[in-house]
Amino acid sequence: MSETTLNRNSAYKPRTTVVSELNPMQKPLVAAGLLAGIILFIAILTTTNTTQAVLYIIGIMLGVTLLHARFGFTSAFRRLMSVGNVQGLQAHMLMLAIASTLFAVILSTGFSFTGTAPAGYVSPVGVSVIFGSFIFGIGMQLGNGCASGTLYSVGGGSSSMILTLISFIAGSVIGAYHFTFWMEDMPSLPPISLATSTGFGYFGALLVQLAAFALIYWITVQIAKKKNPPMMKPLPTAQGFKKIIRGSWPLFAAAIILALLNALTLTIRGNPWGITSAFTLWGGKALMASGINVSSWGYFAGANGAALTKSVLADSTSVMNFGIILGAFISAAAQGTFKPGKIKPGAAGASIIGGLLMGYGARLAFGCNIGAYFGGIASFSLHGWVWMIMAMLGTFLALFIRPLFGLKNPKSTDSIC
Repeated sequence: MSETTLNRNSAYKPRTTVVSELNPMQKPLVAAGLLAGIILFIAILTTTNTTQAVLYIIGIMLGVTLLHARFGFTSAFRRLMSVGNVQGLQAHMLMLAIASTLFAVILSTGFSFTGTAPAGYVSPVGVSVIFGSFIFGIGMQLGNGCASGTLYSVGGGSSSMILTLISFIAGSVIGAYHFTFWMEDMPSLPPISLATSTGFGYFGALLVQLAAFALIYWITVQIAKKKNPPMMKPLPTAQGFKKIIRGSWPLFAAAIILALLNALTLTIRGNPWGITSAFTLWGGKALMASGINVSSWGYFAGANGAALTKSVLADSTSVMNFGIILGAFISAAAQGTFKPGKIKPGAAGASIIGGLLMGYGARLAFGCNIGAYFGGIASFSLHGWVWMIMAMLGTFLALFIRPLFGLKNPKSTDSIC
């Protein structure tokens, strides 16, 4: 039996990290990141409130976790659809199972650290969600990152992801401009919660979802046995305390941490973790500064419009996003991997198109891989499950588009993917 076959057969007990020599720490960058983090923390605390400052710290923790594990949604979908590698999706199922359990307790009891009543992300299921999540699936494969992936990759030093982020913001603004059409003129069902719309209650809905996660996990094991796919390349790590600061973290450990942080976010600000509403706000503020009045758009009615007149530091999603970028930057510098490079023309084009599709799709689908997929499913919303399915289909189509931009897909003959 070959070494490759042995490695593949270990997929059923996959290792996503391996002890090896690490790059030297980029100490000046670490120091700069820590200084910038302290300054921003003080600015948030003095101009807003303690809750915003705490959410900013949670954002940093999210960025650290995402970077240390290279926790991917885009790559997990791509590996699954291309060669049948299930390691990423299995981590998702663990993350969703833990988050759903915690959300069920929090939402059923109304538990809150700040007095703000917790409410999950439960959104309508209609044409907008179906189409939006489908094109988001295409976009994240062209842009080489989802919403969370874009932020932590920018912080981690990926040059092309800067283009993806800018285009993501632009696409979000275009989606906001068309928001009323998709919400009012396209067919849609009302918001459907497996907990409150079915009579199951949160405990019953939790049992249903845990059974679904277990079934999906079992299916992934069967896929791995049948396809014997190449495994993810293990990330370099260390031992002891150094592993926490500089080494890579196991994928399943990151899944647990992300679930805990999302639940903590719910108990502090009253809503789960989200990302893309801040992109729309940033773009809307930019247009307002240039003389374009976006406050008349349907999307900016109510709270979204009120945010246009306030400091961006008053927006909880924005401060968490800033924290993610900064946390990823500090972690990458600590690992010695912050090394921005040149952008190839094909990758640049894919990043721009991918960002536009993700931004537009996220607005239509009531969120991205975090707000709709992670937060939606954990909140027992049917739209989260629809998002997952349609983004998978979008990923499958994108596998045929990626090579047009010079982007490679995993192959069954690869030793790693």
